[in-house]
Amino acid sequence: MVTLGEGRSRVDAVKGVSFQVAPGESFGLVGESGSGKSTILRAICGLAPISSGEVLVDGERLGARRDKRFAARVQMVFQDPYGSLHPRHTIDRILSEPLSIHKLKDRDRRVLQALSDVGLDPAFRFRLPHQLSGGQRQRIAIARALILEPAVLLLDEPTSALDASIQAEVLNLLTRLRAERQLTYLFVSHDLAVVDHMCERLLVMRGGEAVEALEEGRLATRDVRSDYARALMTASDGFVRPQSGLGSPVG
Repeated sequence: MVTLGEGRSRVDAVKGVSFQVAPGESFGLVGESGSGKSTILRAICGLAPISSGEVLVDGERLGARRDKRFAARVQMVFQDPYGSLHPRHTIDRILSEPLSIHKLKDRDRRVLQALSDVGLDPAFRFRLPHQLSGGQRQRIAIARALILEPAVLLLDEPTSALDASIQAEVLNLLTRLRAERQLTYLFVSHDLAVVDHMCERLLVMRGGEAVEALEEGRLATRDVRSDYARALMTASDGFVRPQSGLGSPVG
């Protein structure tokens, strides 16, 4: 459970939600704004207080504070590519900072490889975030998350702030990176079709609670049981699934 505020302003943002994600799996959390899905990611990262319950990674219970060991295993990509990067830091500094914190060597090679991994030219290394498009900024945010070579990525609506064409490219990029690195994804979105495209299993949330768990294939056959999940599915019917391939490498 995650509780925010006190007294009359107290809000139980997440209530009794439990799930397991297998290594290499992509698991989705879907629901409207305020459903608690992003709060779960923040709780896992230690950015939201856990009032009861526990979070386990590789069977190890996490304490109240997240340490460097946790950061080396689990990284998060935030929704807003404009707000998640320091506006006065070059891309080189943004990507180098995690390496410095963790005292990792061979910085130049790692930074150049991170840019290549997300489809960006080395020339981007010494640009500032305002010189990049929204899609390019989100690629940098993904590169920063991956530069420590974590096993798990927490993805908080990573494409919702992007144009539709760029959204498809970033989703394809995430699909490729997961396959190449055997990554585990916990993917949050308000769009049921996006989560269905990216994930083997998903959990539908509403008002901080779990509404329905859906296994792979049930969305394709429209096998949903709750009225809320059915409404989300109807709202997502106009979604056009991304095609394979990344398209422009600098979108």
